[in-house]
Amino acid sequence: MLPAKFEYSRPETLDEALSLLSHHGDEAKVLAGGMSLIPMMKLRILSPGRLIDVSRLSLSYIREEDGEAAIGGLTTHYTVESSEQLATSQPLLPETARTIGDVQVRNRGTIGGSLAHADPSADLPAAVLALDARIVATSSRGSRTIAADDLFQGMLTTSLEPDELITEVRVPAMAQRTGAAYVKVPHKASYFAVVGVAAVLTLSPDGACSAARIAVTGVSFNAYRATGVEAALVGRALDDATIRDAAHLATSDQHVLSDVWASAEYRTHLCSVFVERAVRFARDRTSA
Repeated sequence: MLPAKFEYSRPETLDEALSLLSHHGDEAKVLAGGMSLIPMMKLRILSPGRLIDVSRLSLSYIREEDGEAAIGGLTTHYTVESSEQLATSQPLLPETARTIGDVQVRNRGTIGGSLAHADPSADLPAAVLALDARIVATSSRGSRTIAADDLFQGMLTTSLEPDELITEVRVPAMAQRTGAAYVKVPHKASYFAVVGVAAVLTLSPDGACSAARIAVTGVSFNAYRATGVEAALVGRALDDATIRDAAHLATSDQHVLSDVWASAEYRTHLCSVFVERAVRFARDRTSA
């Protein structure tokens, strides 16, 4: 199918882009890589009156600032995947980016676009939740910082205002004795997550779990923290039995989706299995 008619703008500066967003509001959609927006427009799931193409803005970068990784909103998945800096300081991000779609998607899709789109089966939302990232949202009114925990509100829904653009993602460096992992069951055509799990664990000097952030995607209406799993891990030695018991809590407070790829019952089972797997991998990657 062909998309409905729309107006097109390609601003050269951030100020110009924010002015257009402020003027057009809900009528407009931001075009970054277009990996999700264009297919939805062709199917007429979305029919925006105006596209604001932000691809020329200078928002593609990865740099260290104040002990954090600052990642521009237009940084592509491939850039994240291949970053030596992130491989050292926040290795969960390259590991997750490597699983996204195919080469074409990773070369065009952007971190800001993925987070703003908030697909319930996207990979990066789980990673930023597990890493306790902060998202910088900018409008003509100024900038504000949104905790990843507060960004995802539901199916394709975030706490972003219509005139806001994700300009940066800030991710703290991992602490000592911390390990991380991302594992998923991919849909074989799109590589979206049928179930995806990101785990970040910190061990105390005696080997017990002192902190845990477990995030799940593909299971419910949006990516979420598996807080029941986290509570069952913190303060305990991470032997296989403890991890297995905790993993069964991964969907305890969630509405589990049922679709042509997996029934709710099977998705619940997969989630438990892959939470257990991600936690074990993260445990085994901890180092002093």
